[in-house]
Amino acid sequence: MSKTKTYTSSLNKPQIGLSMLFCLGEAFPSLLKYLQKVDVRYVEIVDEGLHTLNSRRVKALRKVAQSKDLDVAVHAPFSGINIAVPSPVLRRAILKRLKKSIFYAGQLDCRLWLFHPGLQTGISHFYPGRDWQLNLDSVRALLKISRKEGVEIAIENVPESYPFILKSVQDFSRFYDELNDDIGLVLDVAHANLNRQIQDFIRRFSEKIVHIHVSDNDGASDSHLGIGYGTINWESVAKAVKESKYSNVIMLESIEHVEESLQTLRKLFT
Repeated sequence: MSKTKTYTSSLNKPQIGLSMLFCLGEAFPSLLKYLQKVDVRYVEIVDEGLHTLNSRRVKALRKVAQSKDLDVAVHAPFSGINIAVPSPVLRRAILKRLKKSIFYAGQLDCRLWLFHPGLQTGISHFYPGRDWQLNLDSVRALLKISRKEGVEIAIENVPESYPFILKSVQDFSRFYDELNDDIGLVLDVAHANLNRQIQDFIRRFSEKIVHIHVSDNDGASDSHLGIGYGTINWESVAKAVKESKYSNVIMLESIEHVEESLQTLRKLFT
């Protein structure tokens, strides 16, 4: 896999990939075994929990990826991570953790490293606009780190009812207006379903979307159901994605009915 690979590859049509989120509760050796057996080329590693990256694990992942010709993306840590936390000490520690994740993503020659925006806290209302500014500052810091490491990064839309700073189409429109820099968007269809904005996200950010997460839910909670086991109208989603001329990876994030969901996605999108 080439170190100079970027995420702006010109695929003719969307490619179906698999997030390893479904096995996050299992030990790291199980992840390696699953990777040996996957019938997709594009995979997403979650740098979190039992699968937290380190030098030894990156070496093992590189070996599997090269033997299977896997194209790897990395999902940043998210548990306890808030890039807009008001404490300077905590924010430095969080950015240090994310910097390490980007470094390991670079060691994996990954096609993309993706992360969540910051969250509001219990003191946000005392300092109006402060968490918004800290989120912008942290994104700029992550962009600087990523360019140094030669890693493409992107930010993901996140769902109601969590207190994230960026959730809606309106939030992301303001974010892009004020960032004064270039960063791609990871469209999480399931998250957008909870916000009732799937079509709005696709229409508004068709030129920003560089990666798509898909799983299903009931419109009330982010349950990562298999495709077709929730309320999302997948025919409508597929039509909108095709009309937007999106041609990168559609990454399955379901944690159940995984094989069935992969087959469903292939019929819908390819």
